[in-house]
Amino acid sequence: MESTASRRALTCSSFSRTENCSNSVYISPNNATRSTRQSLPTPPPRQSLPTPPPRQSLPTPPPAPSAPPPHLSPPPHLSPPPPPPTPSALSPLTGYLNDPGTFEVTESQHKAATIGIVIGTTMAVVLIITLIIYCLIERKLPWGNMMTSRKKEKKNANIKAFLRSHDLPIPRQYSYREIRKMTNSFTDKLGQGGFGGVYKGKLPDGRLVAVKVLNDSKSNGEDFINEVSSISRTSHVNVVSLLGFCYKPKGVLIYEYMSNGSLDKLIYNQGSSSTNFQLEWKMLYEIAIGIARGLEYLHQGCNMRILHFDIKPHNILLDENFCAKISDFGLAKLSKRDQSTVSMNGTRGTRGYIAPEVGSNHFGRVSFKSDVYSYGMMVLEMVGRRKNLDLDVSQTSRIYFPHYIYKHIKASTDLHFDGITNEEEEEIAKKMILVSLWCIQANPSDRPSMTGVMEMLQGSLQSLHLPPNPFLSSPPTSPQRSGKTFRLKRAIGILFLLHGELYHLKTLKVWSA
Repeated sequence: MESTASRRALTCSSFSRTENCSNSVYISPNNATRSTRQSLPTPPPRQSLPTPPPRQSLPTPPPAPSAPPPHLSPPPHLSPPPPPPTPSALSPLTGYLNDPGTFEVTESQHKAATIGIVIGTTMAVVLIITLIIYCLIERKLPWGNMMTSRKKEKKNANIKAFLRSHDLPIPRQYSYREIRKMTNSFTDKLGQGGFGGVYKGKLPDGRLVAVKVLNDSKSNGEDFINEVSSISRTSHVNVVSLLGFCYKPKGVLIYEYMSNGSLDKLIYNQGSSSTNFQLEWKMLYEIAIGIARGLEYLHQGCNMRILHFDIKPHNILLDENFCAKISDFGLAKLSKRDQSTVSMNGTRGTRGYIAPEVGSNHFGRVSFKSDVYSYGMMVLEMVGRRKNLDLDVSQTSRIYFPHYIYKHIKASTDLHFDGITNEEEEEIAKKMILVSLWCIQANPSDRPSMTGVMEMLQGSLQSLHLPPNPFLSSPPTSPQRSGKTFRLKRAIGILFLLHGELYHLKTLKVWSA
């Protein structure tokens, strides 16, 4: 009985340390009359845990600043902007906050990025347009071929139709690729002029050629057709031969190669010795005769008369034997053999070699005598070995060579030219001077034809006489050649004769000397 009560007391103490179990006594059914409760023994008191020391209080934070007065506080619907980041918080390299989770772009960086995008886009567009244009020019694209083929075919048809209509032989036509191949991509340049450049080339059969590439302004118009049609009519030893042509993408003319270049390089060279000058006087004389033969052929020997309109030293080529050949027919005009004059819409030629009637309508229509005038001016430069107008001479009387040489011939004074060592050379020089002075007469009717020039050059010096002063004559404009009207027109003729050279003389103030 006691043991059962003891176990119950221990069980109650295991569930709760603070509560006391009730002193209940198990009453057996056999002992139901016993109702007395006997209390269990009280457990010993629990020992209290030690009290922890009191925690130290943290320092009290400073009081928050007082709120601004009501009249300075922001409106309730607007929140104040966040403070900008301190400079130390920004990365010095990227401009972003050092915090990897946030970044910020400055205003200058935004502008730089915008400018970079605009520039990059513009450059890309320009590059694309440039590539498209290049492809069109080089005919890489099919529509480029379609745009240019019709024009080129029409031009080619016009050239061939013109040649066939005049019963002319058609020179061989080359492609531009063949032109590039024969000139080694235009590496060896022989010369440059207002018409374009001239390059040295070689045909497949080994012959050397001079390839003349015309400028765009010359290759698509009258100059190209003039040269092809004019020179296709010719076959003369003193006229350069056209071996072929190309019409696209540029006008190209293929001539026989002249190893000694043009005449201007020979007559303006002042570095020769006296021995070379002796040879050169005879050579210059033969060159003058050869050019006269070529012009006579153009005026009289072809089925149609050809007026060159640009005779000058630069357009006279010399082969390995110094045989002269007339070239550059870009300004030429054709006329029937029974027509003595041609009409012109404007001035043609190079200043200093243009006849007075070519630059003015006061002297009537233009005839083949204009080529005679140009020939005379060129021969004077061959004799003087200088330009007819030279502003760098030591004496003002020598500035305009035709005027200077006429005075000396009229005064029968000795000619003091370099290289003249004997009477034969002096006779050659005088003959060339007299013939050229006849050729530059202001009145076209006073000039000889090229046939007459040939006769004078090949005749004796004694058969030649001094011509009138070419600077005091002018073409007749009326039956009456006297009075104020005549003198005024004569003065106009002199001005046209000099072609503006008097204005150059005024700049040097030679008129006051």
